[in-house]
Amino acid sequence: MTILYEVHDNLYVNMTNRCPCACTFCLRQTRDEMNNSGSLWLEREPTVDEVKAEFKRFDMDKYGEVVFCGFGEPTERLDDVLEVCRFIKDTYGKTVRINTNGLSDLIHGCDTAPRFEGLIDVVSISLNTPSKERYLELTRSKFGIESFDAMLRFAKNVKRYVKKVVLSTVATTLTEEEEKECAKICAEVGAEYRIRPWED
Repeated sequence: MTILYEVHDNLYVNMTNRCPCACTFCLRQTRDEMNNSGSLWLEREPTVDEVKAEFKRFDMDKYGEVVFCGFGEPTERLDDVLEVCRFIKDTYGKTVRINTNGLSDLIHGCDTAPRFEGLIDVVSISLNTPSKERYLELTRSKFGIESFDAMLRFAKNVKRYVKKVVLSTVATTLTEEEEKECAKICAEVGAEYRIRPWED
């Protein structure tokens, strides 16, 4: 199974294929791997000990960040992810980023933001669109129309516990006016706005 894989100068962690969304643009609908990673579809979810052991196979001095991403929503395994984050901090002292849909609170039924403190440095959240209706059309979240507001609430809350929060959209998928609306949302949240390049 591919648990860790390289993208540019960072090391990515693939711990789950579970996700509450079925995004219309999700890369896993059209490919099995990223950057020659090998298949990111897991035979089963690796244990925390298995994930920790994988790091010994890599020269950690090479990487700027360790990024929790992969072919699933990392916060589906929040307890395990945070345990691995603690291991990374204690063992390698690396910057840790999590790429998330921001629906952790809905997944777990509580405010999860405080748990990120001291373990995760950067939270990158897929904003996708300034409209809650359009957001649901794009993400097809199992949590329904409340997903957009829950995502923004999580972004505001987690800003208090991590150094950097980024909200992102994808280039060419929004109008210039929609991008301006997204930038305004980010300013209200206190997050950076990033327009990611389109990948197919």
